[in-house]
Amino acid sequence: MKWIIFILGVILVICPECYYRTNNDRLNSKFDFHLTDKNSTLETRALYYNLRKIASKFVLFGQQDATACGIGWKNEDLRSDINDVCGSFPSVYGWEISRVGSKYNIDKISFDRIKFWISSAYDRGSVNILSWHPEITFIHNNKSGIENTVIQLLPGGKNHQEFMKQLDLVADFILELKSKKGTFIPVMFKPFKDQNDSINCWGINLCTPEQFKKLWQFTVEYLRDIRNVHNVLYVFSTNHILSDSNYYLRYPGNEFVDILGLDDYKDFQKFELVPKAIYQLRVLANLAKKNNKIAALTETGQICLTEPDWWTKSLLYPIKNDSVAKNIAFIMIWRNTDINNFFAPYPGHSSVKDFIKFENDPFTLFEDDLPPMYKTPE
Repeated sequence: MKWIIFILGVILVICPECYYRTNNDRLNSKFDFHLTDKNSTLETRALYYNLRKIASKFVLFGQQDATACGIGWKNEDLRSDINDVCGSFPSVYGWEISRVGSKYNIDKISFDRIKFWISSAYDRGSVNILSWHPEITFIHNNKSGIENTVIQLLPGGKNHQEFMKQLDLVADFILELKSKKGTFIPVMFKPFKDQNDSINCWGINLCTPEQFKKLWQFTVEYLRDIRNVHNVLYVFSTNHILSDSNYYLRYPGNEFVDILGLDDYKDFQKFELVPKAIYQLRVLANLAKKNNKIAALTETGQICLTEPDWWTKSLLYPIKNDSVAKNIAFIMIWRNTDINNFFAPYPGHSSVKDFIKFENDPFTLFEDDLPPMYKTPE
């Protein structure tokens, strides 16, 4: 027996990845899903398991930069407009990591503070999602031939080395996300935002579907296989869904995606447009079920909340009462910056009463309502 323990100890010291991989192979056989990263950490796997379990019965509610800023305040350790209004924090926290490697992100929020808020949310049992639309500054001035930008980023392209440097910065940031106990903090990762528009070089009219797929696949393979980032769930989101085939047009493949998402602001701006949003969520939920994935409304919201009952009338009831659309794991609204640009209520706003009703509904899960998200049954 002592020799067996000694040999196992030697293996673990010489090749911890061998033990780690064997342990995860054992876990793989216990679950009916396969993640993009077969060597994902136990906590990352547990997060996915619990998101799947929650979908259809409940929905997590989140906000971008929820603890970073609000109406009339910013950069406090533990505050959010949502908590100020209803006494509970959101259960999902969104963070933008564009300009990673510098002191501040694209929204002028300190990366050191983002790390603190991510760790704080994790310690309280909540979930974090990172979005990333890289600033391809080394070719922004090259307006001629912009349609070839993505080709330049891929292996063999003249800007491939520069792109890998950006991926290294992303990897460094994610690998620095650790709990007080030193555990890697699982994050959902949504790269290449707005890929259905043409505002970025990876947009729908600026690169072909195949080029976008290769860009996504290379990104996953580099982070996972080269940089050994194993605390990530990969989120693929589009701005609108017309049909299954429309969603699949730029879809990089099941082996490169864990969560299927929809970013939809337009169809939630007016109540009469909500049926269009529900249709898209139905398509998304069916695709997730077909491919054994998770579905989520990854970005939404009504800017400035012009309808006092928007939370229940336009968001909660249409989703909760639809047998297919309700099969989403989480909903995330955008950030609060000032009284001319906000998506969550703040004290004194006309939608506060309806938001409290939204928060009290058994279907919505805020931070106080969460089960242990980073543990699985024995």
